[in-house]
Amino acid sequence: MTASKSERLLNLVILLLVSRSYVSKQRIRESVEDYAHSRTEDAFEKMFERDKEELRALGIPIDVGPIDSFFEDELGYRITRDSFELPELDLGPDEVAVLGLAARVWQHAGLAASTSTALLKLRAAGHDVDRDAIDSVRPTLPADDPAFDALFRATVDRRRVRFDYRRPGETSVTERHLEPWGVITAQHRWYVVGHDRDRDEPRMFRLSRIVGPVQGVGSRGAFEVPPGTDLQVLAKRLTRHSPSRLDAVVSARSGRAHGLRRRASRIDPEVRPGWDRVHISLSSTPGAVGQLLAYGDDVVVEAPAELRDEVRRRLEALVAAGAEEVGA
Repeated sequence: MTASKSERLLNLVILLLVSRSYVSKQRIRESVEDYAHSRTEDAFEKMFERDKEELRALGIPIDVGPIDSFFEDELGYRITRDSFELPELDLGPDEVAVLGLAARVWQHAGLAASTSTALLKLRAAGHDVDRDAIDSVRPTLPADDPAFDALFRATVDRRRVRFDYRRPGETSVTERHLEPWGVITAQHRWYVVGHDRDRDEPRMFRLSRIVGPVQGVGSRGAFEVPPGTDLQVLAKRLTRHSPSRLDAVVSARSGRAHGLRRRASRIDPEVRPGWDRVHISLSSTPGAVGQLLAYGDDVVVEAPAELRDEVRRRLEALVAAGAEEVGA
């Protein structure tokens, strides 16, 4: 499947998923870039029909129904969230790492911009867009480190690299030479793991501490990852200090806070009307506060008390700052 076709199918899925009502065929053509560039109506029809069949073959059901409940002469299309979302999956560490990286590469490749364009077109056309439904296909950890692209390409090409690296607490940088085995997430950060040619041992480097460009050295296929290497296990072994964890209990609005729900150890549905209770393990309190505040009023902290108090303190500080700005 070409990159252009993959992008078109993804944008079609997002468009039909976020709309709360059936989307007309004409609106689909106007909102998805490849369809809009179709020279003739017949060309669009053929492309759209092929895409629908391909999505259905992938297990993504597309519902067909009347756009207007009073007039059934014009049909539209949509994807319901219940039929689209995956059941609970039992994936191994390596599978989770691959899926997470693939998701980040998808967003980092620029498809998120096309998604936003499609959403704007839908809103402009008067469609009621379910913005929260985008969480079903949107990853959450940004891959905005400048070194990400070069290191990811190097892991795919099996090409050695060199880069300047600043260790924590130091102002000077040192040049490092690495055979990159993989780019992974750990402790909510991006790292590259590989064979450090200077120290002749496996090492892990945080991408945000790389200074300047990453340069490829030599040709492709210059090394192989040792058989049986588990990057996640290796990353845990190479991590000197792991941040403390805390078990939190939060109330989440029904159908909201999907990021928390995906990581929850247990969810108690409808503990009160419109709210579920989510049990989740989070990083140390400062990191957890930022994660929870990102969900706004869709999440209320129940426990532990220190986390609840810190969230309240941060919210009060934000309110006070806003009041000062208005009064200025």
